[in-house]
Amino acid sequence: MSERDERRTVRKAVIPAAGQGTRFLPATKAMPKEMLPVVDTPAIQYIVEEAVRAGLTDVLMITGRNKRPLEDHFDRNVELEVGLQAKGDKTKLARVQESTDLAQVHYVRQGDPKGLGHAVLVAEQHVGDEPFVVLLGDDIVDARDPLLDAMIEVREQHGGSVVAFMEVPEDQIHLYGCAVAEPTGTEDVVRVSGLVEKPKREEAPSNLAIIGRYLLDPAVFAVLHETAPGKGGEIQLTDALQVLAQGTGPGYGVHGVVFRGRRYDTGDKLDYIKAVVRLASEREDIGPELRAWLGEYVASGAGAPS
Repeated sequence: MSERDERRTVRKAVIPAAGQGTRFLPATKAMPKEMLPVVDTPAIQYIVEEAVRAGLTDVLMITGRNKRPLEDHFDRNVELEVGLQAKGDKTKLARVQESTDLAQVHYVRQGDPKGLGHAVLVAEQHVGDEPFVVLLGDDIVDARDPLLDAMIEVREQHGGSVVAFMEVPEDQIHLYGCAVAEPTGTEDVVRVSGLVEKPKREEAPSNLAIIGRYLLDPAVFAVLHETAPGKGGEIQLTDALQVLAQGTGPGYGVHGVVFRGRRYDTGDKLDYIKAVVRLASEREDIGPELRAWLGEYVASGAGAPS
């Protein structure tokens, strides 16, 4: 197999889902945050669907305690299917079966969550010596904007690892990992020479913020094993990528794709509500009525502070 053919082999996706979702309490007291519905589909299903659209049908979820509903969602519910079939409700039956048939989904527990880098290490045995994609559940990427396809293409051209970035206002950069990057000859593709985890505004090297998509070379595992805990006492994936960006050798080197498409943030309450409204507004079944109601609601001044 040629080097170029090896670069094309991206088959597996890893989705860290071990967090406790404390920003959404009390809703997440007994339900995983990843199962919160975005209109009528759990957020986690959007993430799996994105992976599948890019040809990644082997999906590993890194889970923890109280995450059993994730497994149930992607498993069959025979009683429900039989009931819907008996009623002749083919539409709902198809929706129920859709999540079951999406991909081959595997699960492993993180145990003691020690950061994103540690979650990636938990995937090592399953991933093996293959490049793989990491998708974080707080970011939903619109199906009309194939970010993962672009990232896979960049890896095919350059090898190494690929990180997704977006441009953010300076007053928001402290919320993200940030890139030291230089342009390449390709629009919206950069060469990464350094990464900083959640820098202060005045110390940020750019306005390029990491969003929750990574295409990692398996060389990252050896680096993560040697990565000491960073910010928050956690093993930071950003710190490992910094090493890969500055080093040389097989699997080293980091490029970035600057994403300018539609992204829906479900990471906090306000952004989650915005994501639901935006996606619901574009649906054919409820969008027209919702947009009309929203216009009337805003025009009436309802909900405005008194």
